[in-house]
Amino acid sequence: MASRLWTPPSDAATTSSLGEFAAYLKAQGAHDWGGDYESLWAYSTNESAEFWSHLWDWHGVIGEKGGIALMKADQMIGGQFFPNGTLNYAENMLVDADHRPAIIAHREEGADHPRGRVELSRLELKNQVMAVAGWLKSQGVEPGDRVAAYTPNIPEAVVVMLAAATIGAVFSSCSSDFGLGGVKDRFGQIDPVVLMVADGYRYNGKPLDRMGIVRDLVAAVPSIRSVLVVPFLDDAPDTEGLPATLYQDALRLAEPVEDFAPMPFNHPLYIMYSSGTTGAPKCITHGAGGTLLQHIKEHRLQGNTKAGDAVFYFTTCGWMMWNWLVSAIAVEAPIVLYEGNPFFPGPERLWEMAAAEKLVMFGTSAKYIDAVRKSGYRPGDAVDLAHLKQICSTGSPLSTDGFAFIYDAIKTDLQLASISGGTDIVSCFVLGCPVKPVYGGEIQARGLGMAVDVWDDDGQPIRGEQGELVCTKPFPSMPIGFWGDDDGRKYRAAYFEHFPGIWRHGDWATLTEHDGIIIHGRSDATLNPGGVRIGTAEIYRQVEAFDEVAEALVIGQTITEDGASDVRVILFVRMAEGQALTDALKTAIAQAIRKGATPRHVPQVILDVADIPRTRSGKITELAVRDVVDGRQVKNTEALANPEALDYFRNRPELS
Repeated sequence: MASRLWTPPSDAATTSSLGEFAAYLKAQGAHDWGGDYESLWAYSTNESAEFWSHLWDWHGVIGEKGGIALMKADQMIGGQFFPNGTLNYAENMLVDADHRPAIIAHREEGADHPRGRVELSRLELKNQVMAVAGWLKSQGVEPGDRVAAYTPNIPEAVVVMLAAATIGAVFSSCSSDFGLGGVKDRFGQIDPVVLMVADGYRYNGKPLDRMGIVRDLVAAVPSIRSVLVVPFLDDAPDTEGLPATLYQDALRLAEPVEDFAPMPFNHPLYIMYSSGTTGAPKCITHGAGGTLLQHIKEHRLQGNTKAGDAVFYFTTCGWMMWNWLVSAIAVEAPIVLYEGNPFFPGPERLWEMAAAEKLVMFGTSAKYIDAVRKSGYRPGDAVDLAHLKQICSTGSPLSTDGFAFIYDAIKTDLQLASISGGTDIVSCFVLGCPVKPVYGGEIQARGLGMAVDVWDDDGQPIRGEQGELVCTKPFPSMPIGFWGDDDGRKYRAAYFEHFPGIWRHGDWATLTEHDGIIIHGRSDATLNPGGVRIGTAEIYRQVEAFDEVAEALVIGQTITEDGASDVRVILFVRMAEGQALTDALKTAIAQAIRKGATPRHVPQVILDVADIPRTRSGKITELAVRDVVDGRQVKNTEALANPEALDYFRNRPELS
């Protein structure tokens, strides 16, 4: 039985934004939830068109709904929200452009650096957006054209994205830590006409110039006509040989646009990318209206974010959490950006920023929380976090130890929202809920309007057992398609073939007695020893409790004995500094896994490695390691932040 770690305030059902929306629904004669979230969730999925239409009106979305809220409501492939609707994403982001803060941006150099802390008001942000939109138009950018950004996490990236949306262009971004191959694999598929770049970035105190890669990228992608350069390392970067304009010159010289171009509800807003570790990255295209509505719902209803609440997520411009964070501007919440190493100069860096900016919501990854825990730093003892009401965690399942650490070492009275979704939907399937308790190791709730369930291999709903996470009905932030996939074949194959016509997300999950969700890992990385499917998260949960272990990776290795194939569980560990993987520690790890999970979870082999490969968004990549161990070629090492780490897994005699 999971332990209850947090109970919402007794008046949450009336004082939260969720409660205010529920009261609105009751006043409209739509639904009376009686304070029961599961009742509201059932209404939102059974009456999906009505739910999203009411959300539009309650929030005050600027635009026209167009008469039809949902076309082909019974079809996930072909189901479409507000097919005749129009709006402009940027216009909805920039409402009430006054002197309240919109963006607060930090760099790892700290506030003492001239650009270590930058603040833009809502009015300043809008003025820059309209000016850059004018510059884009002067470069011949038209609705539907792609504007790409190869950039650190800086305010100018937000400005360029909103400027593109203002005139109906499509925005796509990669973080500056991508090498030439990785960024070319992405932007080379979408033919951008404008490229926004920074001259470099800084990480762990070291400057990293990127202008050489920019020149090679412009040469490799012939569609690029103009390059907008943001000085980051140097006030006067070397742009020789490039069709370049400095950002400050674009602001100074351009004729600002005066109006936002109304676009169809499903007009493309973003092109985002799958990790690409098993081939060329998929170009996942998201519509403006669906992204806006979904993010409004998640920020206001699920996160209880209100105007003026400072919201932070540690992310890069290569991860969908950046897109998610930026949308908080639409609910008039200032967003806090951080560019650099979150542990520079030490684990206190982000928490001191949280205290200084009076963050209400602090978002990060499960891996970061575990790293803080293992560092010995206790944020709640070191800084004033009185304003902090919510911590969000995603990227991988947050362990029960991670849950316990947050309530012990950070703050006892806050809502811990473990969330899960992905680039595929630029949002969440399961996430926080301000009126439900938090239980250790569980995600609080299925998202409103998201018909999420857990199915067995026969397509039957199950509860209390591990199965496939599915979504059975359309939702607004489904991709409008994959760029270049004109017949939709790749899109259908990615989500709708395993269970015909039903979204299978690729997560191995359990629906709990609390109507919460436990994510056990990716189902395509699920272990299958003896023909029994088990998730990897249970193993990680036990292993990462050992302070001697810095991080771990587990795979299933295909073996053949007496002509029959099976899978054995292999555990790789990267040891903490000064620690060694002894036989005694191996035994202790195996015993902990047996006790905390099942005998089937116990690895047959435990090996230490110097490093563990991960994607550029920080996720460990089990599939690439499995391919190496099984002797298959990893198709796209450019998708990895540290591809050299694969060598530690290759030709290990212990695995022959």
